[in-house]
Amino acid sequence: MDEQDVIKSLAALAQPVRLKVFRALVVTGEAGLTPGTMAEGLDIPANTLSFHLKELVNAGLVTQERSSRNLIYRAAYERMNALLGYLTENCCQGAGCAMPASSSTPCCL
Repeated sequence: MDEQDVIKSLAALAQPVRLKVFRALVVTGEAGLTPGTMAEGLDIPANTLSFHLKELVNAGLVTQERSSRNLIYRAAYERMNALLGYLTENCCQGAGCAMPASSSTPCCL
């Protein structure tokens, strides 16, 4: 993932509604959600949701697929993982820095 893709992805997630929508899609998994289901479940007006979904799709974080008369949105896990990989690529100068289960503070801080 190049730096411009990272910036585009982070910019898309740097908005409360888009972050909420993206997280809902991640939790839902491969089944995805229709806009109607998301609008109802997240209590977001349909036109607002449509705008935010478009931004997430443009950033490559969400995919859109037509299934008969419905649109299904899914989190783009490959892109999400690439973003996380970019952000953690040189974490702790290459040393393992998994947070201990009993600690709330990462070891690299």
